[in-house]
Amino acid sequence: MESNIEAVEKRLWTAADQLRANSDFASNEYFLPVMGLIFLRHAYSRYLAVKPEIESGLPSRGGVTRALTKEDFTSRGAIFLQPEAQFDHLAGLPDGADRAAAVIAAMEAVEGDYAALKGVLPKTEYQQLENEVLGEVLRIFNDPALQSAKGDVFGRIYEYFLTQFADQSAHDGGEFFTPPSIVQMIVNAIEPDHGAVLDPACGSGGMFVQSAHFIEKMKQDPTKVATFYGQEKNATTIRLAKMNLAVHGLEGRIEPGITYHVDAHELVGKADFVMANPPFNVDEVDAEKIRKDPRLPFGLPGVNKAKKVSNGNYLWISYFYSYLSEAGRAGFVMSSQASSAGGEEAKVRQKLIQTGHVDAMISIRGNFFYTRTVPCELWMFDKAKAAEHADKVLMLDARQVFRKVTRKVFDFSPEQLQNLASIFWLYRGQDDRFRALVDGYLNRTAAEAVDSLSLQPDFAAALEAVLEGLEDDAGLTEAAALFKADWSAFTARAKGQAAGDLDIAALHARHDALEPLAEQSRDLIKQIDQLFKLADKAHREGGGKRGRASPVRALEIARLDLVDQLKQVRYFHRHAHWLLSRFPEARLVAVVGLVKLVDRAEIAAEDWSLTPGRYVGVAPEEEDEDLDFEGVMRDIHIELAGLNEDSAALAVQIQSNFEGLGL
Repeated sequence: MESNIEAVEKRLWTAADQLRANSDFASNEYFLPVMGLIFLRHAYSRYLAVKPEIESGLPSRGGVTRALTKEDFTSRGAIFLQPEAQFDHLAGLPDGADRAAAVIAAMEAVEGDYAALKGVLPKTEYQQLENEVLGEVLRIFNDPALQSAKGDVFGRIYEYFLTQFADQSAHDGGEFFTPPSIVQMIVNAIEPDHGAVLDPACGSGGMFVQSAHFIEKMKQDPTKVATFYGQEKNATTIRLAKMNLAVHGLEGRIEPGITYHVDAHELVGKADFVMANPPFNVDEVDAEKIRKDPRLPFGLPGVNKAKKVSNGNYLWISYFYSYLSEAGRAGFVMSSQASSAGGEEAKVRQKLIQTGHVDAMISIRGNFFYTRTVPCELWMFDKAKAAEHADKVLMLDARQVFRKVTRKVFDFSPEQLQNLASIFWLYRGQDDRFRALVDGYLNRTAAEAVDSLSLQPDFAAALEAVLEGLEDDAGLTEAAALFKADWSAFTARAKGQAAGDLDIAALHARHDALEPLAEQSRDLIKQIDQLFKLADKAHREGGGKRGRASPVRALEIARLDLVDQLKQVRYFHRHAHWLLSRFPEARLVAVVGLVKLVDRAEIAAEDWSLTPGRYVGVAPEEEDEDLDFEGVMRDIHIELAGLNEDSAALAVQIQSNFEGLGL
């Protein structure tokens, strides 16, 4: 399903691009009407997902069932939609219908039911689109592949579109969007599970959405236990944020204002959680206008001769601290320059550290953002951290933890996010959560091995079909016999695994018991790939072709399915190994190149620097005993695809330049 949804995302994005190509919209104008359509489609997807459950529980009197209400849907994280606002109605309009008018009516119907969206949704923009083009886009956005999709698929697609627009800098330089990996890391570290959640630079509202997801995982209703407060300088981005919240069944109090000059919610000392990704390194903020701001408890950072604050980073840092309640936590993104900045900024940082409320620092490598290639750091405050940590800061260098998405963009895998979060669990004495995570990885290792057993018969049958058509099998029969014997051993070991206790000694024992299974899965993958190469070679040398009906083609499909499944066995075992090898006693210890709990005296000796790399050291280079050749090739293909895209774009630009010169 993962690859199918990726294909759908790209198909929808291509369709959206038709709006720009067939309209008078500039590249920075068409994103809002596109997001409006995605909003309607996502809202309809959520509507359909919860409607049966709501209807089954509706009371009836005298044989008459109560009608559906807005409240029924809000309590389940969805939007109630009038018939004219439902996406199948829009997608099914005949060619003669005025589609722009219908989309506008749909938007107005939603705004009529939800006061928070009044004037937020795009409407008049659709009048600039050709009726036929709008109809085609509506039909594509109603892709049949999405009708049976489970989970928050359209939430993911909504996020994908935000990502694409950020990558294009189609709005506000892309600053409106914080990559989900970064947001999830902050959420995992500070765990915003109740009360007032504030983002004074809220962009498209991603911090609120991820906080709500976290609360839902805790089996709580975010609309009942948390209130989201946001402030944003860009009016269009505010609309985007309100739409983002609405499609997730959330509401937020998002107000306009430049945070340097406006405190829209007056939450100084009242916020339970503060989360943000503010603009980095903003200069020339008027010092005289903000000198008496109560949100600057440590005073102004550096002021130049023109009475301007030369860098706004520590203004933001002070704001975030000042908003926190007595037990509040904060997590925010900041330029990596800030943690070791000198001058007056260093004095502010020293005062901040001396409060004892700086909880943790995380270094993130470059290329995590779509519009910035520079590295960044995540800062964490906790005004109620454990007494034994009062004069300490957790330094975590995560620059070597990443997954390559494209040539230009990296992120964290879900497992990497969990592993980094588990370091915070150990820091807070929650070793039970750490052990449960390891146990989950070990259980997945065994389960993935068992699941692979059902795929092997298809591969064996496809291999036999190739053998039947060969006069000379070029050693394929002997290789197949060896694979069969090795697979039998793997099967016996996979079926012989059992769950164990959660104490750390038992987890180590299970890890060791599963290691041969993980290694076997790797060896079997090599055998499967070799069998396919032999089969393909023998088939071609025998005069065979590689059409769709070819037995080799069937073997290739079966091979890919089996190999992908077998890879999961070692994948989850390696994550269990990553945790157990670094924290063997399920207690926080210093790990060179990764993490160290640093006391205040050591920080003072380093000029009050909060850069993790200064303290954790450099990890020794690990020998790669098992080079992931396919992984390396995948990265090369990603690199090549990105270069090809850049080359094509450059060629178009050059051609355009020549035409402009009349050449």
